[in-house]
Amino acid sequence: MGRSVDENIFSMIHNAAKKHNVEAALIAAVIHAESHFNPKAQSGVGAKGLMQINAPTQRHLGIVNIWDARENVNGGAKYLKELLKSFDGRIELALAAYNAGPGNVRKYKGVPPFAETQGYVRKVMKLYHSYKS
Repeated sequence: MGRSVDENIFSMIHNAAKKHNVEAALIAAVIHAESHFNPKAQSGVGAKGLMQINAPTQRHLGIVNIWDARENVNGGAKYLKELLKSFDGRIELALAAYNAGPGNVRKYKGVPPFAETQGYVRKVMKLYHSYKS
């Protein structure tokens, strides 16, 4: 993990990893892919913060202030944990669900045939393995 990123973000990642029993490397990889570690990032479809959480997911997770980096990372880690549990610990499927929604992963019985989602899963897995080493 690059040192140009705020050390507080790494602390948040490690705390969320411990709290939700999700690997810190996976959380960091998702943040890297989603927002490039920018807590003020906002997508064209309204996903916000470090982990690019959309409004329905924010409500589902009970996140009060999506712009609070700690809440955003904790919420995103909690969501990753839910997805990992839903897909029997299969990281690729959890990542596909994070990107395209769990319904699409179930519908296609695997990573959906969407170029964006397939590219997202490849990118995050590469980052994940990089952060793990």
